[in-house]
Amino acid sequence: MKLYHPVKIGNLELNGNLFLAPIAGYSDRAFRSLCVEQGASFCTTEMVSAEALTRGSGKTEELMARAPNEKAYSVQIFGGNADVMFRGAKLVLEKTDCECIDINGGCPVPKIVKSGAGSMLTKEPDRLYAIVKSVKEASQEYAKEHPERGNVPVTVKIRSGWDSEHLTWKECTEAALSAGADALTIHARTRAQGYAGSADWNIQRKIVELVAGKIPVFGSGDAHSPETAKKMLEETGVDGVMFARGAMGDPFLFRRTIQFLTEGIYSAETISERVSAGFRELELNIQDKGEKTACMQMRKKFCAYSSGIQGGGRLRQQVVQANTAQDYRDIFAPYLNAPSISRN
Repeated sequence: MKLYHPVKIGNLELNGNLFLAPIAGYSDRAFRSLCVEQGASFCTTEMVSAEALTRGSGKTEELMARAPNEKAYSVQIFGGNADVMFRGAKLVLEKTDCECIDINGGCPVPKIVKSGAGSMLTKEPDRLYAIVKSVKEASQEYAKEHPERGNVPVTVKIRSGWDSEHLTWKECTEAALSAGADALTIHARTRAQGYAGSADWNIQRKIVELVAGKIPVFGSGDAHSPETAKKMLEETGVDGVMFARGAMGDPFLFRRTIQFLTEGIYSAETISERVSAGFRELELNIQDKGEKTACMQMRKKFCAYSSGIQGGGRLRQQVVQANTAQDYRDIFAPYLNAPSISRN
């Protein structure tokens, strides 16, 4: 099979196998729209609290909005209680027209873990099973009430284990399969590693062998370039690659990777293309959040968009002080018709 190919998740058919991971503080609909524009096959929202959903949090609902150009997208929810996750999943289906629900079984942040969610599910396969089963049942129940929509697939993202002494990827994979998950993403680091050290791609390969084609398996961790994405697909046999930190501030990663997987080469985007993309993201964020909040949040993103620009350090000193859209326009005016750059 070609390295870049269509993927089917339950009854959801996608035209490619390069995905954007749910990244807190990044995977809002503005950034997802840029990733789709650059070829991302599928994107997932920032993680959404099932508990907050059941309490009617308006801010939580905003996180679930579809990007204007997304033909299909997934909403990721987290929680440590199966009943709450059931109700939260039903609310996701009622309040959005998402094509998939993803369960967060990998976030290592202490406050998430303490609630019984995120990486705690990797530590406790029985809890993972109960939660996947409850979300799957919510999807099936909703489908009976709304047959025109059909069964919305349920996926889960896990880590390889709690720490090096407690690798539970096998038990968690079996739990997810038994509970009816339609796809599995493995970030092959432990909770103890956080985002440090190296991902163990050998675990990805073993999960692919364990699943034996029953559901798609997607790989995450240390895929941050076209070359590493190709290597992951070749060495592990995963059905697709989920870009996370590598895509932060670089939606063009999807276009470069598609080109590399299909043609064996890729071209760099120009500085003006990168800066223009940043302004498109800023404009959509202003619509969603207002100028003040959008400009504050875009500081870190424009720092990333300016990567590779000569004298970038001085530029980023200006960016972290920008408060208005005009501030950004003044800072980046010289770069809107600049030559191509290379990415490291």
